[in-house]
Amino acid sequence: MSGLSWLTDEQMARLRPYFPKSHGKPRVDGQRVLSGIVFVKRSGLRWRDAPKDYGPHETLYNRWKR
Repeated sequence: MSGLSWLTDEQMARLRPYFPKSHGKPRVDGQRVLSGIVFVKRSGLRWRDAPKDYGPHETLYNRWKR
């Protein structure tokens, strides 16, 4: 995933306490989703046009909205 990540491991470690907790169903990798959100916002794409490597576009949008 090194080519997909917009944040360093140190930056992710500082942000990880703010990620939502899992309640039963395992969550999609937070670093991947956050990188997908940054990718969409920086490139001006619609959520559904985000590369599948970042996860489902519904997940990207829902996490951004929260």
